[in-house]
Amino acid sequence: MPIPSKFDLPQGTLDLLILRVVALGPVHGYAIVQRIQQISKDALHIQQGSLYPALHRLENKEFLTADWGPSETGREAKFYRLTTKGRAQLKAETESWTRLTEVVGMILQGELS
Repeated sequence: MPIPSKFDLPQGTLDLLILRVVALGPVHGYAIVQRIQQISKDALHIQQGSLYPALHRLENKEFLTADWGPSETGREAKFYRLTTKGRAQLKAETESWTRLTEVVGMILQGELS
């Protein structure tokens, strides 16, 4: 069976990926999608119907803040920035995700002892 070249995101990981991309600097929604796609080498494609509800959720939790400004095309866009609370959340979620993938990896490799 061939390995798929594109993946569906496990539930809850979109928020983590958004926080990680926004941690690189202020960025608008379309650029977040492009960066995730670029960094994943086209393995992940985020639908705008998933992105914007996630951005609103992260703003409501005060992990992100946003301001309007001109994009690289000259059009107005909403630029998202990570808050102090968001940076702490990113650190906690990254540690949790790293530990989870280690444990799943151990199980898949049969390293239970």
